[in-house]
Amino acid sequence: MGQDLDKERFTEEEYVRFGERLQEQLGTLRGLLDTPGFGQGPTTIGAELELVLVDEAGRPLPRNEETLRTLGDPRVVMELGRYNLEVNLSPVPLEGRPFERLGGEVQEALGKVDAAVGATAPGAGAVPIGILPTLGTEDFTREAMSDQKRYRAMSSGFRRLRLEPFIVKIDDLELAVADVLLEAANTSWQVHVRTPPERFARVFNAAQLAIGPVLAACGNSPSFLGRQLWEETRIPLMEEAVDDRDIERRERRDGRVTFGSDWVREGAYELFERYVRDYAPIMPELRDSDDPLDVPELRLHQGTVWQWNRPVYDPAGGGHLRVEMRALPAGPSCADMTANAAFLIGLTLAQAEHDLTGYRFAETYQNFYRAAMRGLDAKLSWPGRDGELDAADLVLSLLPEARAALLAAGVVPDDVDGALGVIEQRTRLRRTGSAWQREALARLGGDRERLVQEYRRNALSGLPVHLWR
Repeated sequence: MGQDLDKERFTEEEYVRFGERLQEQLGTLRGLLDTPGFGQGPTTIGAELELVLVDEAGRPLPRNEETLRTLGDPRVVMELGRYNLEVNLSPVPLEGRPFERLGGEVQEALGKVDAAVGATAPGAGAVPIGILPTLGTEDFTREAMSDQKRYRAMSSGFRRLRLEPFIVKIDDLELAVADVLLEAANTSWQVHVRTPPERFARVFNAAQLAIGPVLAACGNSPSFLGRQLWEETRIPLMEEAVDDRDIERRERRDGRVTFGSDWVREGAYELFERYVRDYAPIMPELRDSDDPLDVPELRLHQGTVWQWNRPVYDPAGGGHLRVEMRALPAGPSCADMTANAAFLIGLTLAQAEHDLTGYRFAETYQNFYRAAMRGLDAKLSWPGRDGELDAADLVLSLLPEARAALLAAGVVPDDVDGALGVIEQRTRLRRTGSAWQREALARLGGDRERLVQEYRRNALSGLPVHLWR
């Protein structure tokens, strides 16, 4: 999804041929994954950070194209809304000081983007936040979509599959929308972990289990269109915004944004095959590649199924697999995001030592949505523990497991302790980004513009949110 397409409209014949290529490339991928030694190498981590551009008043600023020209940084690319950009951070070895390095690059990149936005409009800048509180319905017209063929193609592809209006329902909020642009409201901090094929199922399942308590401690999206909703409103909003199913198909398969419905048992191929089987193509651009390691149509299609944890196949470096963890919100600060990444990666590695397929998947599924809805006030379950547990207590009890796993992976102790210490203090004080936003909004008499202005100043400082005033 990172590169633009050559065209935005496709014939039915192109859809058919694209489907044929998906089947062909599934066979290619299976052969690659079965090749002895394929995808081996040191564990690396990486991340993508989505940002919102705001004007001096804290309102969304539709100037991503002008900002990109000013910035001239290949790490920064266009996103769906004209007020969005994405920063692709450099992958780093997990061994050593990965979180210090990741956090340093986040801070540097955020400062550069913020300055470039300000160069296009005095006082304007960039904000890492799950959902910008000042977004209004006027920010989701088709004119707000970035000027790229791939986004227009995605819009057309969804309308081809679902002719009726998109109905978005979150608690008592109900919207009828004509396009997928509500997706632009969500900005995320997406973390990748390189994984050898033979370990993929265990690591992926572990990420599914880990994300519940991690998300409970990371909420940063408490509102949308002026309404106080979930701790992580991004979760239901994203699932509703790009749901291509009509009523009949809702009974037969998951939506394009989903947590999933069962454990992975056979590895990454199982997921790629499911994506081809269950989801019709949206952008059937045919691509020629001479690289025997590349499966371009399959990778393009996989980029249009947004499972909260999903597989990534990358032909770079001889080809490898990654688990992409997509559920974390952007922000509040670089310290918070690196802490969130450390907790999620550490807890995932710890749980990957166990075969989780004997644990009820429904419990893991329930954890995820309870955490998104209630945050640290949620009641969660955990393998080997009886009954329901307070999310805050569970988070604190799991931090030593995450720490031990990161140390075993070669992360130096002070890098681990610095990152996980942020999670511990945030949890003990119950000062997530969502909690800070609600408190600040009450203090400011409901003034959402001032809320964003204060939030931006704090975010740029790099301080973790539990130290914000």
